[in-house]
Amino acid sequence: MAAELALVNASAAASLAEGLEETLTLHRLGVMASLGISLKTTNILESINARLGTRTDKIDHWRNSDQKQRWLATALLDLEPHLRRIRGHHTLPLLRAALKAHMSQTATAA
Repeated sequence: MAAELALVNASAAASLAEGLEETLTLHRLGVMASLGISLKTTNILESINARLGTRTDKIDHWRNSDQKQRWLATALLDLEPHLRRIRGHHTLPLLRAALKAHMSQTATAA
């Protein structure tokens, strides 16, 4: 399918290849229907990074990494009340349970 798509639209084929594993992971964990709309893209992270940029881009020099981490933590706490909940947020406990089950299976297999 990816080869056929590459002939029609190389950019779409690259996007498919980039997100395929994550999309399949959502299916495998059984949360695609409830959380897929929000978690199958990087829009959430891109939005947060852009908002953080407005608070940190003008700083040219950090004294050390601790200062940068404190600044980012403060900015995230400041942004939190302005962020929207992801669609299907009420099913996040199901995602947590599925991840824990997957991790325990992986640990047992290793």
